[in-house]
Amino acid sequence: MAGASPDPSLYNEDLAPIPFARRDWSWLNMATVWMGMVHNIVVYEAAAGLMALGFSAWECMEVVAVAYVVLFLAMWFNARAGTRYGIPFCVLIRSAFGPAGAQLPVLLRGFCAIFWFSVQAFAATQAVDAVIGTVWPAWNAASLHILGMSAHMWGAAVLVWALHAWVMGHGVSRIRNFELVAGPLVILIGLFATIWALNVAHGPGPLFAVPSRLHGMAFVGAFASGVTGMIGMWATFAVNIPDLSRFVRSERDQVLGQAIGLPVTALVFTPMAIITTSATIILFGRPIWNPVDLLLALHHPLITVFGGAVIVLATLSVNTVANIVPACYDLINLAPRRLNFDRAGPLVMALGLLFAPWLWFNEASSIFQALGIISGLLGPVTGIMLADFFVIRRQSLDVPALYQRHGRYGGQHGWHMPGLIAFVIGGIVAALGEIVPALSALNAVAWFVGVAVGGAIYTALAWKSERRAVTDAGLQPQ
Repeated sequence: MAGASPDPSLYNEDLAPIPFARRDWSWLNMATVWMGMVHNIVVYEAAAGLMALGFSAWECMEVVAVAYVVLFLAMWFNARAGTRYGIPFCVLIRSAFGPAGAQLPVLLRGFCAIFWFSVQAFAATQAVDAVIGTVWPAWNAASLHILGMSAHMWGAAVLVWALHAWVMGHGVSRIRNFELVAGPLVILIGLFATIWALNVAHGPGPLFAVPSRLHGMAFVGAFASGVTGMIGMWATFAVNIPDLSRFVRSERDQVLGQAIGLPVTALVFTPMAIITTSATIILFGRPIWNPVDLLLALHHPLITVFGGAVIVLATLSVNTVANIVPACYDLINLAPRRLNFDRAGPLVMALGLLFAPWLWFNEASSIFQALGIISGLLGPVTGIMLADFFVIRRQSLDVPALYQRHGRYGGQHGWHMPGLIAFVIGGIVAALGEIVPALSALNAVAWFVGVAVGGAIYTALAWKSERRAVTDAGLQPQ
């Protein structure tokens, strides 16, 4: 940025490129960050969803392996620009959408991040409420309902939100230290739980003996749906991985860290969930996939307290990095003159509370369907970002121009039309399965369709417009 004059409406210290001298995340930091994110209640229960589709336990492992390898590849390539230039997603996306047009995918990503923060935080609230209620039964006596939630649940919510605020108060660069402890610790506790389950079940347990109910084309369709569903949990993070990779000191560190932390950790964690749940069938006669329900069913105060603390730790780990940090950058991008990271964090948590997850958490199928469509729109964004950086820009960006409204990436009054057109068309095609019942089969590959259509259309439209803009401005091709 030396010698450049960035537009104040597009620039502040939190959005500025991080110089190489200040990038101190190693492969270990990147790996432990992903360890902390992969271990959460939603991912734990995902195995139940796969088995409900008719897969055997071993087939669940195959679905997880394919999904997380695809995710790793998408994040590996999309993280490259963050590592090379030290810029976050909300700045990088200006290259493909223009400084004004970039606000559209940024707002979508920010909405999804705050929503998922709300979901995860309320899941942790239930765990805290269960723990305190078990240790101190008088806690449950505070049953007065306020705005649709009991007083004791409000007390638990205050504690959970305060814990998030405490972690965020240490700043984004120090979050790596928290994840360095949280990620491995959660997997260590999961290992202890698995050893306990193996002892109870005298082996992997009955779930591993359940045969597959899917064969032929039914298996193929369900496999595609399962892979897309697993990807859907992290599709939003596939676009904003530069928010983390900008802190990593080298390309080798980000690739190695993500390889260990993402597919490898997921393949370790999934059988842990299945084995532990297998033990619950022997103990209680039914599978218990929700960790909070399992803690309550065990009726052991010490285990409930310890297990609840682990659930809260896992939630803090995933929520901080996967939801709060991206949402902070997205809000800062909207108003860089007024917001910085310290101010954006409390705002994200306040907006998460306004989602009022306690009002719909147990009957949320329609809301999650709507959120799935919104998240699916980020498939085309992933394709557009990859096409822009690797095909159109050839991995070379004019970084100072990303902070200016007029210039190489300015487009038409701040709107780069190839990106917007590709985004709209890609999003419509990816959502056709939800809109047109006859095309519901597309839902099984919606994310892949969105990535392919968005990337292909953007490449076709941007190739000519970029060459024309370069010629008219007398600039050197990128």
